[in-house]
Amino acid sequence: MSVEALAPSPVAWRRFLHRRLTLVIGAGILLFFLLLAIAAPVIAPYDPILQNADVRLQAPSLLHPFGTDNFGRDILSRVIWGARIDLQIAVIGVIFPFLIGTTVGTIAGFFGGIVDAVFMRLVDIILAFPFLVLMLSIIAILGPGLGSFYIAMALVGWVSYARLIRAQMLVLKSSDYAVAAISLGFSRSRIMFRHLLPNAIAGSIVFSMSDATLVLLSGAAISYLGLGVQPPLAEWGVMVAEGQSFITTAWWITLFPGLSIVCLAFGFSMLGDALGEVLGVHE
Repeated sequence: MSVEALAPSPVAWRRFLHRRLTLVIGAGILLFFLLLAIAAPVIAPYDPILQNADVRLQAPSLLHPFGTDNFGRDILSRVIWGARIDLQIAVIGVIFPFLIGTTVGTIAGFFGGIVDAVFMRLVDIILAFPFLVLMLSIIAILGPGLGSFYIAMALVGWVSYARLIRAQMLVLKSSDYAVAAISLGFSRSRIMFRHLLPNAIAGSIVFSMSDATLVLLSGAAISYLGLGVQPPLAEWGVMVAEGQSFITTAWWITLFPGLSIVCLAFGFSMLGDALGEVLGVHE
């Protein structure tokens, strides 16, 4: 049953084939950045944190295709190495909220009653605060760094997944096959996680692609504010923050990491749109 739940319908496949260009572009962008991150030690022309005062604030040239920053560090090398951290932010920042939200939504939707009421009131409390303000508050308490960012994302980001899964579970638990599974005496955990969840999870999988975009932008914003990745590590948000003082005289310091953030976010969005077609979420 779980395999059939995630198997795309013929109609979804036809619609997906019409959008195959979206898949190719989205997957191609993500693959490009993934290969960039893996091959960073080999293809980066310079040490990303090596300072050289003799070449500081140089415009793009043959020696430094993306120019250099105010410390004389090669922007191209820092962009390449930054792909490692930003991809890690996008992936890890989604995995934990996805797992927590899926578990909470499954339990709340299946059991209903007081269990559902308790979990949903907790969701309402979290949603009562602006997302970024709550993130900043948690990170300020825990201290700056990637670890604090991941904890904050896990504590705040799970609510969207919980609401999506809960809504699906409320519908699916009354379906014929769910009633049949209960009549056959299957355990609650088997019914929830083997029969109902595979049918409810498609929307969350698609949403995770869009959420990866939000996490990526949030990570860059947090780093821009000095609460995420700490200098001198190469991270695109940090690079944008470091170049803001030179935006009129050395525009390349912020341009190239900014474009990298936009391109990677665009790749996640396009891949999510294509997955929505094949999984029938947009039907």
